[in-house]
Amino acid sequence: MAVDTAGLVAEIARRHGIAVVFKSSFDKANRSSLSSFRGPGLDAGLVALEAVKRTTGLPVLTDVHEPGQAAPAAEVVDVLQVPAFLCRQTDLLLACGRSGAAVNVKKGQFLAPEDMAHAIDKVRSTGNVRVTVTERGTSFGYHNLVVDMRSLPVLRRMAPVVFDVTHSLQLPGGLGHATGGAREFHPFLARAAAAVGVDGFFVEVHPDPPRALSDATTQLNPAELERLVIEVSAIAGALRGLDA
Repeated sequence: MAVDTAGLVAEIARRHGIAVVFKSSFDKANRSSLSSFRGPGLDAGLVALEAVKRTTGLPVLTDVHEPGQAAPAAEVVDVLQVPAFLCRQTDLLLACGRSGAAVNVKKGQFLAPEDMAHAIDKVRSTGNVRVTVTERGTSFGYHNLVVDMRSLPVLRRMAPVVFDVTHSLQLPGGLGHATGGAREFHPFLARAAAAVGVDGFFVEVHPDPPRALSDATTQLNPAELERLVIEVSAIAGALRGLDA
């Protein structure tokens, strides 16, 4: 599944001349329910990610939840991701920074954008300056997230910023036993972020989203991803023309 999906994404990237980093989790440690699928675990997950790199040539990213996972993951992946709920965990941030891999820190749903300066500084304190930060919405209570587009330029003053299109559409706990989502709004938020100005987009993709074992209510299929790439690329191109 990982290799096949990465191949689809790589082909879309090739057709449209964009750079892509493939992300997949070996463990989804913050699932709503104890019975929810978590993933194959560290060892099997890293084998799959190594196969993605070898087969597609794409750089890969995975998230880590404990400091001890950072070093072994960094032996395989190009980027380590600190999950949003863990973005203030000092030991995890330092371990990721010391790993030598690039580090992407997701902004906590509970933080103001300017508060992310502390997380970024923790990673940079290790001498690792390859840090990006990802906006994924702010908790509004009652199973909802809200994206304040003002946060994007605030975060961008600190580090390159990525907009997480699909996680921003989550409705946490909205299904009772699992997270719901409002995937129909994905083009609107992505276009808005492109118009504000970001350095990249994070998009969950699955060949058959309703059958996905995680985040089925927000994932896009490859055709939807390609349409989104075309739209945000056009907006970004228009902005570059204005700047010129």
